[in-house]
Amino acid sequence: MARAFNKKVRFHEFSPGVLVLRKVLHIAPYSKGKFAYKYDGPFIVKEVFDGGVIILNNMDENENANADALKKYYP
Repeated sequence: MARAFNKKVRFHEFSPGVLVLRKVLHIAPYSKGKFAYKYDGPFIVKEVFDGGVIILNNMDENENANADALKKYYP
């Protein structure tokens, strides 16, 4: 069963300078139901570390995120 699951899992590799979207891990009180937004962004990947830790950069500040809460942004 694990082998069947692992066939469908896609490995995401992020490099510095790539645009990504970050999954919203908190629920905003003004967005409810099916109209709630699921991703914030886009952010620019600044640094990538081992273990899936990624430092994101937006206009205001730097933020840390895990690789499992990110997906690539295609403008």
